[in-house]
Amino acid sequence: MRRSRRRPTARWHLDEMAARIGGQRMWLWRAVDDEGEVLDVLVQKRRNKAAALKLFRKLLRNQGVRPQSIVTDKLASYRAAAKILGLAGRHRPGGMRANNRAENSHLAIRRRERKQQKFKSQGSAQQFLSAHAAVYNVLNLQPHLIRRSTLRLFRAEAHRTWAMATAAAA
Repeated sequence: MRRSRRRPTARWHLDEMAARIGGQRMWLWRAVDDEGEVLDVLVQKRRNKAAALKLFRKLLRNQGVRPQSIVTDKLASYRAAAKILGLAGRHRPGGMRANNRAENSHLAIRRRERKQQKFKSQGSAQQFLSAHAAVYNVLNLQPHLIRRSTLRLFRAEAHRTWAMATAAAA
């Protein structure tokens, strides 16, 4: 499913949230583009420069696109990681409203987390969240932004992609 999706936009939004996994507090790092497509998810034990650096490197390696701007909250770890990778000129630390795109992408995970009574291990959380992000990207069509006829075409394409992905997995 990841191979079939289009290239991300050049403006990325990064954010982290706390989650209880196996009774321990872990940090769920998430990156989305301007259109709400989930670029990557990373589950880490710490909220520091090393974790931010790992997320940046994973994003740059897997996306194949260098971002024009990276919008984050004011966490100093992002600034330090961007400086190491030479992205300091593209980094835009903003307040909560500047990063609403990433903040809102956490909502689906919070709903899933409640329904499943939390995650049991860091590995299973990483595996589920990565798969969930791919499925979410295929099925999230934002119907309020497009005409009904276009939405029908997009849904048909999403269902074809889903059918191909599930047939390949079986």
